[in-house]
Amino acid sequence: MKKTYRSDNTYMIRTESTDNPKLGAKLLADGRESLFLDFNYGYSMAISSVSGKIYPKKHRRREYLRLYLYPCPKDKQQRRRNRETLALAKKLRFELEQQLLECDSGYRLHMAHDINFLDWMNSYYESYTKGDKRHIKRARTCFIDFLASTPEFAQFSHSIRPAQISPRMVVAFTEYLNRKFVGEGPHTLFARFKKIVKAAVETNVMKKNPCAGVTIKTDCATLKKDVLSMEEIRKLNETHFQAENTDIRRAFIFSCYTGLRWCDVKELTFSNIDISNRLLKFEQAKTKGHSKASGVVIPLNDALLSLIGVPPDSSEKESHIFNLPSHPRCLRELRHWVTHAGINKHITWHCARHSFAVNILNNGANIKTLASLLGHSGLKHTEKYTRATDTLKQAAIDSLPWKTQT
Repeated sequence: MKKTYRSDNTYMIRTESTDNPKLGAKLLADGRESLFLDFNYGYSMAISSVSGKIYPKKHRRREYLRLYLYPCPKDKQQRRRNRETLALAKKLRFELEQQLLECDSGYRLHMAHDINFLDWMNSYYESYTKGDKRHIKRARTCFIDFLASTPEFAQFSHSIRPAQISPRMVVAFTEYLNRKFVGEGPHTLFARFKKIVKAAVETNVMKKNPCAGVTIKTDCATLKKDVLSMEEIRKLNETHFQAENTDIRRAFIFSCYTGLRWCDVKELTFSNIDISNRLLKFEQAKTKGHSKASGVVIPLNDALLSLIGVPPDSSEKESHIFNLPSHPRCLRELRHWVTHAGINKHITWHCARHSFAVNILNNGANIKTLASLLGHSGLKHTEKYTRATDTLKQAAIDSLPWKTQT
């Protein structure tokens, strides 16, 4: 495809001169090309406020599709992704052209809306840049698993058109999530699925939102995940097994004593550590750019500094403190580790954050201090830990060997 960049870093993808809208792309600062459609709604005669002359005033609008191309694809996979994305953009352009024709002259070419929504979901995930990108991918995977495992919808497990996603199918999907996951999992995954569908509606991939009015309610004020007590954390620290990953061990224990999420502890570099003032400073990946409390400062003690290790030379300040593998690999090793320690709880990496919050409250910290350490902008999401500590305290009292006298 021949590209002729204009002064505003855009170029038009060559099609017919009569196309309306026209398909184009803009080169972004991050190196990708963002696809857009330019709509031409004709012109009207207007009078210039400067010269007083009559001139034709053009009426145009540009709409970005949230679809992206690799300007210089490096491998076969990127070239294939470019072909699929460009084909999807051309289908969208054609469909919107038919809508304009219908509005202007009552004419509409009837065609099968054959976009595979599963492919579009993957394109949306590839171009997604926010901190919950991992949950977007998981929501897509769960939707495909739901289709494959439900006899009524199994035929759509490889290809489904947007119009075939009905409210009844969405309701069945929520029931599937509630059966398969516990705690806040169903609510979190369905929220990401709704975000994908909303984007599809906004970009005219989907005409109506099948998720409208469908919800998964959850008690966000209650902590439903398992937490580790201080004794269990010490037991984990003392448990070793063959072929263990020392970086995973160090990072998880570090999270238990600082409340860091996996996505944050994975990206920690030595530049985040202020050795002289014994402080950890970082921006939360989940809330960076859209929260006033995205920056977090955590004091460090000798134990945490020993987990961090000796800082490298100034030339290596950007090297990672913990060289962690993928998230699934970390979870597999964590489950293996917990089993070896004899702890009969369902522990994920995020349980380290919950354990930190509950244990620090049990040791006398107040809720405002905890909110600051966790990077919460308010107390709404922190209050659930106070209820969890009350439950643990009650369980501790009930565990005493009472002996009543008559």
